[in-house]
Amino acid sequence: MNGRTLFNAAIEGKNHSGRPPLWVMRQAGRYLPEYRALKEKYSFVEMVKNPELATEVTLQPLKRFPLDAAIVFSDILVIPEAMGQEYAFRPSGGIEMKVKLKTDACIEALNSSQISERLAYVEKTLKLLRKELGNEHALLGFCGSPWTLACYMIEGGSAEGFPTTIKWAKERPESFVRLLEKISEALVEYIKMQAECGIDALQIFDSWQALCPDQYLWDWSLKWIKQLVQNSPGSVPIIVYANSSVNRLQEVCNTGCAALGVHHSANLLDARMSLPKNLPLQGNLNPELMETDGETVKVETLKLLDEMKMDPAHILNLGHGIRPGAKIECMESLVETTRNYSMN
Repeated sequence: MNGRTLFNAAIEGKNHSGRPPLWVMRQAGRYLPEYRALKEKYSFVEMVKNPELATEVTLQPLKRFPLDAAIVFSDILVIPEAMGQEYAFRPSGGIEMKVKLKTDACIEALNSSQISERLAYVEKTLKLLRKELGNEHALLGFCGSPWTLACYMIEGGSAEGFPTTIKWAKERPESFVRLLEKISEALVEYIKMQAECGIDALQIFDSWQALCPDQYLWDWSLKWIKQLVQNSPGSVPIIVYANSSVNRLQEVCNTGCAALGVHHSANLLDARMSLPKNLPLQGNLNPELMETDGETVKVETLKLLDEMKMDPAHILNLGHGIRPGAKIECMESLVETTRNYSMN
């Protein structure tokens, strides 16, 4: 069974192949020397906007490791940029929006139409990747959730706790809803475009969901994800990755998503026991594990695989994106351990 078939079987809750499929969030490795070589010549944004380079970076991990799926090299912030709010990265690390949203007029100035045209470079990258990957590997697209994107757009970049966003959402709810509406409109078109390019699944990153107080979780975050799911092509499964505790995952399920990505702070077995048995769960090794050594990775990977043994709807992954300090020997151990594992 090839990687694409294996991944699609798991996303349908029907994997009886003997092992779970494996891919790694944010595969484009700042830990890979070949990626670092490109980074010396091009900025991150330049690589994202160049389909040939973005394709090359996407495929780099698959050329080193026998993974089952690839996730397109891009960024969730291509949506704010397409709407008129450019992004970059601070020299010290973190996201920097060229401008921040300060007034209702700033929100009204955002353009949520013709997103596919403005993001034609992503479309070209996806088409190149689908051709390169063929039927051997699954291809994943992605986007940020409206809430998570709003955090960056209002705050003006990375910020501890995103206090300006939370204050705005509480004190100016009408304009905040307007912002989420415009982001969602742009995302619906973006998701449809990715689907037309032949992706096997799409992951929505609700990376800052944990910042939503319980009483606002639905109105600020999940309501809008549900709209994305409802307006997405039925042929493309939607995976929702939420930085949430186990007790919130049932609420995330109410979005109608096809699968859940589980953060490494949550116990995956507990999540499985509290959620429908046929709901695909993705995760959830701690990314810090990839900065240890091969033997430690093997032990912890086997522990998780044993806990999820015989689960036909488990996709092995990290509980968050792979970090720059990851070691190649650790990735090799993760892949070898998984591919040699037998659920039978």
